[in-house]
Amino acid sequence: MMSAQSLRGVVPRLQRVFGSLLPPHQGAARLSPCCVGPELCIASKVSMSTERNQNDGSKRKVSTAKPERTAHRGNTGSSFSLFTAGAARKRAEFTKGQMGDTLGDDAPAVTKVSKTAIPIKPLSIDEWKKLKAEGYNKTRFEVSMMEKLLSTRADVDVAKSLLVFVTMETGTVEYELLLKYLALCVQKQQLSEVLDLYVILNSRFKVLDVGAYSLFISGFSKTDHWRQAVMFLDSIKKMITPSPRNYGDIIISALWHKEVETAWRLFKEMEGKNLKPNEDTLLAFFDCGKSFCDDQYENKMMYILSYLRDNQIYPGEQLMHSIHSWFESIPGNSWEGHVTTILHSGECQVCNTVLESIQLSEEEYNLLRKHVMNDIIQGTDVFKKTTPQELQHFQTFVQNRLPFDVVIDGLNVANITAKGNQSRILLDVVSHLARQNLRLLVLGRKHMLRGTASWNKGHMAVIQKCADCFFTENMALLAGVMDTGYAAITISDHAPRWVDLQF
Repeated sequence: MMSAQSLRGVVPRLQRVFGSLLPPHQGAARLSPCCVGPELCIASKVSMSTERNQNDGSKRKVSTAKPERTAHRGNTGSSFSLFTAGAARKRAEFTKGQMGDTLGDDAPAVTKVSKTAIPIKPLSIDEWKKLKAEGYNKTRFEVSMMEKLLSTRADVDVAKSLLVFVTMETGTVEYELLLKYLALCVQKQQLSEVLDLYVILNSRFKVLDVGAYSLFISGFSKTDHWRQAVMFLDSIKKMITPSPRNYGDIIISALWHKEVETAWRLFKEMEGKNLKPNEDTLLAFFDCGKSFCDDQYENKMMYILSYLRDNQIYPGEQLMHSIHSWFESIPGNSWEGHVTTILHSGECQVCNTVLESIQLSEEEYNLLRKHVMNDIIQGTDVFKKTTPQELQHFQTFVQNRLPFDVVIDGLNVANITAKGNQSRILLDVVSHLARQNLRLLVLGRKHMLRGTASWNKGHMAVIQKCADCFFTENMALLAGVMDTGYAAITISDHAPRWVDLQF
């Protein structure tokens, strides 16, 4: 069995194999971890409302609330409404499972996962040889094993012993294997190993891929070498648009190192690319903001609150508490935060502010209808999507049958899954909505009525009994103009609501 102490020389040994040893003062560099923002833990969705009294010395209030769907739009009556919410949006957060109890010293050297032996302690070269001989895929044994070590969050020392085995057996370690080892080091926060791997990869390979740069951003941003992560971000930009996580890792590190302007520049850059920041990125702005007391930083935080409102981003519980804490930490002010509930009318029970309704007003609805017709259906050239005659026929057809509760893009619904008969899927959706006594309009194309393996005539006949149907010419795009990622939208006398049929 190979001890942890005997593995410390693995990276220098690999460097000698690659012929890429740097001078001692470079090769000996080590990264030391720095303080990073706490992990995100969302327990519930919350919105916040505020009341600010500028005319007297009374305390200002910040209240947190679970949003409810409101029936009517009310006048907030408040000059400070940064926390009022716009339209509702589904948000789901998934947490990764953590490893179980640490195995004791007397645990066996390998364990079986999906019929594959995975070491839980470092192995010697002979032990790796034996394990490889027993493996099913000997040509990609090393890569497959490293993937398993990564998926099981194995000890880095086990992966190191694998690299020693590969080096002694082949004389080199391929890029793919090094990249997966890098992912394990980042996962286990082995930051000194991340720096060593950068020295190896950067000296051996002229160009790295996006995955490598992303991993180096994640690793370097947690160290005093975090500024180099900005260089990695620039390298990614030359290939693709960086992810919100790429930006967020650097922003968090910049804030904890009090480099506010760098963090703000990257935040604005994200906004310009229509990238939604992760919640832990937003959390860092408010957590770190308690150490900044100037008006400029306060303005930036107000901008972020407006950004949350305009993009219908509801803060999770941890972010809510951070916002609350930041407000109460502003020097010279007297903010108070309270947990509250919102009445069905949209009124906060603490500050009496009425939140914006998620329903569209009559004016907003008419504006939406106008833009859908002029910009989406008709466009600058009506012949690109339909014909003037067909468009007029459609408008007359709809006008004579209003109001509809739900309009369904038939082809969108029918193709919502790759499996199953298309007409059967559409029939199931239409029947489900018809049982709710809703007035339905189904948009489609004439080829849906011909009777084919995908479009059963019997299904289509039942659909036409349950709903009004309008079928365009097969080359027209009118039947697909509502392809927005949602399969149905209500257009009744009431303000529209989306019906998400993605299943």
